[in-house]
Amino acid sequence: MEINVNTGILSANDRIAAENKEQFSGHGLLVINIMGSPGAGKTTVLEKTIDILAGSLKLAVIEGDIYTSKDARRIEKHGVPVKQINTGGACHLDAKMVAKALKDFDLDARQLLIIENVGNLVCPVEFNLGEDLKIAVLSITEGDDKPMKYPLLFRESQAVIINKVDLLDFTDVDMDSLKRDIRKINSNIEIFEVSARTGQGIGEWAAWLGQKVNEKKG
Repeated sequence: MEINVNTGILSANDRIAAENKEQFSGHGLLVINIMGSPGAGKTTVLEKTIDILAGSLKLAVIEGDIYTSKDARRIEKHGVPVKQINTGGACHLDAKMVAKALKDFDLDARQLLIIENVGNLVCPVEFNLGEDLKIAVLSITEGDDKPMKYPLLFRESQAVIINKVDLLDFTDVDMDSLKRDIRKINSNIEIFEVSARTGQGIGEWAAWLGQKVNEKKG
């Protein structure tokens, strides 16, 4: 019975996600869903990405969190439209939440919508939002065992941002082993080694994302 209930929830979500996706496509809007653990540095990566792309692209952001609006306030300081979604306890965003938030944006005036999901390695990836790309953020400080422990996130993502590489020398992480494990799960995934704190690697990631925006428009 529990499996049937879960299947029903996911099926209902997928129907709304398909409607979201159709709306995104109709506006020529690229949408990415950023996922990762609390503390992985998702918001800082997002801030640095905005700083690079905001001069050439029209962006908007949806911030997902369980209760607070702290991340949305951080994004507001970068001068892009942002909508906060508080899930009230749920460990993920769903398509219905995103559909409601879209009403606050002029989608014709945007080229890239970035959704930062609730910090969690499991739940968010199970709920399709209608996005074009799923992006995983993994911090060096989390260790190199996470891909094999939580393979679904890396299997479903089109790119993984390995963040906080400036701290690599202070950990026991084997970067080569980490990347091999990620590619065992998903051989087609793009891997970006970055430090959101120092800015290392953010340019390469932002250039790749900008290319994806152009591909969506073209």
